[in-house]
Amino acid sequence: MRKNFGVKPWTYPQPVFIIGSYDENGNADAMNAAWCGISDTNKVAMCLSIGHKTVQNILAKKEFTISIATAKYVAECDYLGIASANDVPDKLERCGLHTAKAENVDAPLIEELPMALECKLISYNGKTGFMLGEIVNVSADESILTDEKIDPDKLNPITFDPVNNTYLKLGAVVGNAFGDGKKYK
Repeated sequence: MRKNFGVKPWTYPQPVFIIGSYDENGNADAMNAAWCGISDTNKVAMCLSIGHKTVQNILAKKEFTISIATAKYVAECDYLGIASANDVPDKLERCGLHTAKAENVDAPLIEELPMALECKLISYNGKTGFMLGEIVNVSADESILTDEKIDPDKLNPITFDPVNNTYLKLGAVVGNAFGDGKKYK
């Protein structure tokens, strides 16, 4: 028997994205955002309210990065969601994270987080918070590559559990996409 919970923003896994931007003075900012996902082969969709400093920066610069949060930096990534740059403009420094300018957009990469998407703003709806970005590049530190591909075990990304308010690590491979289901053809 199933239990009904009504309308909830619950999916598994829920990626933990760290959205990076520069403000009008070139200061790096980042926020933790879990209500995000891939929208097309080259697009990412996010739900970010207008009051975030990061959103204001993105609307001004039209570019941003999305770093993938990792288990190694779970506390730092969580802090980026707890502290607002509106109140704590140096929150990246406070939690010991460092930035470098992305190669393809005017936005910061977080050096400790080894995988990032570089994006350009397509649209933003201030009423709903729906933001759509175009992915112009994915970069990954060589330390997380195996055979020139991103290795999830080396990346060690975390996901957000919205039901229990916890972060989870991804588990072991359980199947082969576009392969295992062929037995039903």
